[in-house]
Amino acid sequence: MSGDAIDARTAPKPATETPTKQPWIGNPRVRAVLSSTLFRIGAAIILFWVLCALIGPYLVPYNPYHSDMMATLMPPDAAHWFGTDQLGRDIFSRLIVGSRSILSVAPAATLLGTLCGTSLGLVTGYFGGLIDTALSRLIEVLLALPMIIVALLALVALGPSSVTVVIVIGLIFTPLIARTVRAAVLSERQLDYVAAAELRGESAAHIMFVEILPNVMGPVLVETTVRLGYAVFTVASLSFLGFGIQPPSADWGLTISQNYGLISGGYWWTVVFDAVAIASLVVAVNLVADAIQGGDQ
Repeated sequence: MSGDAIDARTAPKPATETPTKQPWIGNPRVRAVLSSTLFRIGAAIILFWVLCALIGPYLVPYNPYHSDMMATLMPPDAAHWFGTDQLGRDIFSRLIVGSRSILSVAPAATLLGTLCGTSLGLVTGYFGGLIDTALSRLIEVLLALPMIIVALLALVALGPSSVTVVIVIGLIFTPLIARTVRAAVLSERQLDYVAAAELRGESAAHIMFVEILPNVMGPVLVETTVRLGYAVFTVASLSFLGFGIQPPSADWGLTISQNYGLISGGYWWTVVFDAVAIASLVVAVNLVADAIQGGDQ
């Protein structure tokens, strides 16, 4: 073998052949999601409510907790854009301030469920065998239970509070997310890069969270956005039933619970605006979820 051949094979590759990692914003899937009309509409609505939660309390025209018995059940007019409730409180001010409670509890519960569910799905999908069988049977048992009934029983036992609602909803979402992540991990588990990491002597934690997790982030992100919509609806439902956020909060579900009996008397404005707010936020989250799911395919 000639020296020229050895030099040609052992010479370092030109710098131009070294692949450069593309920024996430340049990823075709990310660009497809960001350019989606569904994503833009959903993100705009979510951003609106986030801004209301952050700065709305400083901009509302009235104190949302101040009662004015001389202005009870007034219909929408120039002074009170959305009318007043049975205690004379301005509904518009309470609607804006009420976004803060639901936008703090629902995302926190979703984040907790995502962290626990993703970890559980990685463990069951990677290790397999007896661990997978045992944990999968436990997940199936939990999934067979009605979510709202489990939440109500837990809140009755632990007592209603924002922290309790976050924990209960997060734990309820855990098996749902774990099942999705497990299915994604099972397909990744058989690929060569996992075997290569095992041959290098990497720990199981490293393989799961450094090697496999980045490759299943698509399903995790889709599942997270879907669960966020469910979390918003669940928080509002629990508050409506009296087991979620408690008075004197201006929470939307709690406000509907306190005023829905007035609809029969023609005081529709005491309920409709909060119901529309809940629906708009749930729909917006689902639009974002659909856009992400479409871009991930």
